[in-house]
Amino acid sequence: MRDWLASLETPGRCLALIEQAKGRSACPHCGNARCHRSGNANGLQRYRCIACRHSFNALTGTPLARLRHRDKWLSYFQCLIESRTVRAAAERVAIAKSTSFRWRHRFVAAVRREEPPTLKGIVEVDETYVLESQKGSRHLDRPPRKRGGKATCRGISDQHECILVARDRGKTTHAFHAGQGEPDAERLLHFLKPVLTRDALLVSDGAAAYPAFAKLAGISHRAINVRAGVYARGAIHVNGVNGWHGRFKSWLRRFCGVAGRYLANYAGWQMVLDAAALTIPEHWLRAAVAPRQQERP
Repeated sequence: MRDWLASLETPGRCLALIEQAKGRSACPHCGNARCHRSGNANGLQRYRCIACRHSFNALTGTPLARLRHRDKWLSYFQCLIESRTVRAAAERVAIAKSTSFRWRHRFVAAVRREEPPTLKGIVEVDETYVLESQKGSRHLDRPPRKRGGKATCRGISDQHECILVARDRGKTTHAFHAGQGEPDAERLLHFLKPVLTRDALLVSDGAAAYPAFAKLAGISHRAINVRAGVYARGAIHVNGVNGWHGRFKSWLRRFCGVAGRYLANYAGWQMVLDAAALTIPEHWLRAAVAPRQQERP
């Protein structure tokens, strides 16, 4: 009975939250702010741009555009908060598995469009690796291997996906899927420089790429020689970022293998959960449809 009553209330509440979070924004097609109301469609107010004459609604230009079953969105956001698998979420919300998979990545991509604040003060940086996977691909570029297999060579190679994580002492975190193999200074420059303040102190392990990156970026750098058994020198350590690595990997195991092309979404999903800023489905929905000044690449 409770589920039935909730199903009657949820559609209207979801649409009201979408309209409230989006507000009257500029035209997503040309950026013009002069628009007028132009009827309703599927419960959402439509607008028409005076300049380009295109029509749009609150979801146009977001990853949630053209998705159906809006009465089930809030329930699915709760599944994301609980980190349910694709099948478990599909059973809980009563949708197809293919829809559950599509919603997972659309919703996570929508929420992670907003970049966390820039990192300042002491910033720890380190990378972690997961075995490269082409799960779901119909055309492999290598011989298939059994689930839980191992790389064909020892150490870190192009058979490993790199997750680069930077975290300051205020617990602001940026996580990137930085390609395959160990990152070089140019790759670090691409990912890290836009998220670091100029007066940040970068702390890393003894990898040679980090001092080279710090020199290119013009920031201060300190290294910890972990291989020699030195894990901290006062406030100079990478314990915070390594703790994030541990939480991410233990959380990722429940999904029984993740395709490399989706790792950025999973890292972003874990960033949202770890920050504990979006704790209820309504928070996730508002974050997904709120207007952005700049989309995340």
